[in-house]
Amino acid sequence: GYNMEISVSSVRFSYRVCKHLRMTIASGSVLSARHCAQAGHARNTLRWDLSPDEIRTMTDSLIARVKKVYDDVGSLNIENVSVENTLMTLANAKMDYASSHHVLAFPQYVCPSKELRSASTEADKRLSELDVEINMREDVFKRITALQNKQKDNLSAEEKRFLDRLVTLGQRKGLHLSKDIQEEIKRTSKLISELSIEFNKNLNEESKFLIFSEHELGGLAATFLSGLDKTAEGRYKVTLEYPHYYPLMKRCHNPETRRKMEMAFNSRCKEVNTAILEELIQLRAKVARLLGYGSHAEYVLEINMAKNASNVSDFLDKFHEALKPVGIKERKYILALKKRECLMKGYQFDEKINAWDLPYYMNQVEQRKFAVDKDKLIEYFPLDVVTEGLFGIYQELLGLTFTEVEQADVWHENVKLYSALDTETGEEIGQFYLDLHPREGKYGHAGCFGLQPGCRGPDGKRRLPVAAMAANFTKPRKDCPSLLQHHKVETYFHEFGHVMHEICSNVKFSGTMVETDFVEVPSQMLENWVWEKEPLRRMSRHYKDGTPIPDELLDKLIASRVANTGLMNLRQVVLSKVDQSLHTSPRADTAEVFAKHCQDILGIPATPGTNMTASFSHLAGGYDGQYYSYLWSEVYSMDIFFSRFKKEGIMNPKVGKEYRRVILEAGGSVDGMDMVKTFLGRAPCQDAFFQCKGLVNSQEASM
Repeated sequence: GYNMEISVSSVRFSYRVCKHLRMTIASGSVLSARHCAQAGHARNTLRWDLSPDEIRTMTDSLIARVKKVYDDVGSLNIENVSVENTLMTLANAKMDYASSHHVLAFPQYVCPSKELRSASTEADKRLSELDVEINMREDVFKRITALQNKQKDNLSAEEKRFLDRLVTLGQRKGLHLSKDIQEEIKRTSKLISELSIEFNKNLNEESKFLIFSEHELGGLAATFLSGLDKTAEGRYKVTLEYPHYYPLMKRCHNPETRRKMEMAFNSRCKEVNTAILEELIQLRAKVARLLGYGSHAEYVLEINMAKNASNVSDFLDKFHEALKPVGIKERKYILALKKRECLMKGYQFDEKINAWDLPYYMNQVEQRKFAVDKDKLIEYFPLDVVTEGLFGIYQELLGLTFTEVEQADVWHENVKLYSALDTETGEEIGQFYLDLHPREGKYGHAGCFGLQPGCRGPDGKRRLPVAAMAANFTKPRKDCPSLLQHHKVETYFHEFGHVMHEICSNVKFSGTMVETDFVEVPSQMLENWVWEKEPLRRMSRHYKDGTPIPDELLDKLIASRVANTGLMNLRQVVLSKVDQSLHTSPRADTAEVFAKHCQDILGIPATPGTNMTASFSHLAGGYDGQYYSYLWSEVYSMDIFFSRFKKEGIMNPKVGKEYRRVILEAGGSVDGMDMVKTFLGRAPCQDAFFQCKGLVNSQEASM
């Protein structure tokens, strides 16, 4: 289905062996924690039975440990700095800090106890403050720069990258500038942080609703209406929350109802958040100027794959050009649908597509052209079957063996812990938890959480990386197992891709700290398997009788991937361009910028009197100047899939192992662009993306 919401994709062998693996998983072979220890593997010593007091004590102890290391390094005689006493000492402290912070902050998302969740949230806040403090240590920064000048030629590539990164991060905080400027940056950054929290708080607390009669809600299912609250007069209250807004916009026949809803939706927090956003734009530009950058976008892009604003602009322009003809074709088809409906229902035809028409007619396009029966399809994706198929595919591709750990220490009885072994050597490379069902107080989306980074400890041995995947798939009932819609199967594949990135990472320092515009590439690439026939067959069968998905239904599902592809991707171009425009200017009229790009790129006007940017939470949620990265990373992931896996075999273990070695194991130790070039054997290009989207006549558009 098409949502006009901002799409967030939201933070990693031989046939004989493979057949054996599928049997082991099916028969529930398990590896006990004791067996792991006897086999000499690094242990996962994470505990989940902590009390709120223990969380507080561990947080105090971590803060004291980290501060002491920074005090020691900061008080070294500058002549005496060395790789051992500065670089390695900081690297070990960062690893201790990262793994301890993850473990203390994670319970707030999954723990059944409210007291524990609160203690974890509190710990997270205190550690985030520590983060800011240690990153602003000028004394430590001076020692790092001294080491950089002294050790130019005696470092390994990974040590040099880590040291250069520490220096860059210090400079990006202004630690090389005068005290006055540092203070000004600190003050302004604090204000930016407060305003961003305020922006999102206003959005979260928005509780407006509209009232409609049953007649005004024509086209909506009885089940939808029965879920709405009513007024004393029996009219329906419709909120602006996603579960109300999108079904109404897609299915309500009444254009006036849709107009009122769209107007209200894109006017959420209009007065208060427009003022906040326009102030944020000015403050960000001010900090960038103090640090010596031409704009806020130049500042944030410097450490991304894209490097600068002109590369992002070129990328989006090429994209727009390639999508333009498709957008024209799709708009023409929608206009014809609208004209026909106006004639049939006696509405006046205004000869244009309005913002409130778009989701409605895009939904009609999907139903007419692809007609996927989603109610039938869901019956073929029971969670256990999907998990078994997903495990089999990932194991076969990446040369891994997953075994369940018996009597594992977990935070809820539904959680399972698995150990991942390298199939060839039998060595344990990591562990992961699966926590797949909703419960009260649990994180409401799907996500991957790194709990222990896979880098070397002070003893020189690799730490065992540990990750957790949390999701909210429906709970099984007595008469029916947990069943997944196809888009949830895609989410499962995506988040499990992040889990693999976390546990395969094999580096000295950096875990999976990769660039913002690369972080989604490994998992987006792995989503492609849920649109291919052979993998779909392996992860599906009817929950009642085990029969396979009928060919006709499977073909329709695979074909539906290209539904509304032009307008959907042009919408992403609009949002990316708006973000870039706002952050390459010292100040901006946000409503005007959004309206201009909507008209120029999407060819559909923004409704006068609205300002969508006042509810564009990414602009105050860490994606400022970086919204383009959703499209950017999708282009890379498609190139990797089509140029290697699709060509050489989507279940080809040779390509899979190379992918594990070049992309997953490298973690953050190599630039994203260099990893992609190594794996492809050439510079990446946009062709595969357009091929996947059904835009076959794409031109060579090298990036």
